Amino acid sequence: EAQLVESGGGLVQPGGSLRLSCVGSGLVFGRYVVSWHRQGPGQDRELVAYNIGVSGKTRYADSVKDRFHISRDNPNNTSLQMNALKPEDTAVYYCGARHSSYNYVPDHWGQGTQVTVSS
Repeated sequence: EAQLVESGGGLVQPGGSLRLSCVGSGLVFGRYVVSWHRQGPGQDRELVAYNIGVSGKTRYADSVKDRFHISRDNPNNTSLQMNALKPEDTAVYYCGARHSSYNYVPDHWGQGTQVTVSS
């Protein structure tokens, strides 16, 4: 059974950086859309970024554009580099994947990792 496991969350001061990692087992990301989502306190889950494996196309939410970067480090790992973090970036971050060439809505989810931005 396919499984995604995130790591790298934690507490960071405003302006700092964190790198989240997502390792997939039971699937190979090459033909998947991999994505990162987040859910802040009292908020709905929202898309942060996604990358389409077969085309390389990448999209970011306006709120993180130019600060966050999604990458594929190897066939079963994706990362989210987060720079210039703000308190409003505080959320549980989830990795997602879907075997598709265009659909970024995951059908596989990780368990989430907490990111807290606070001084």
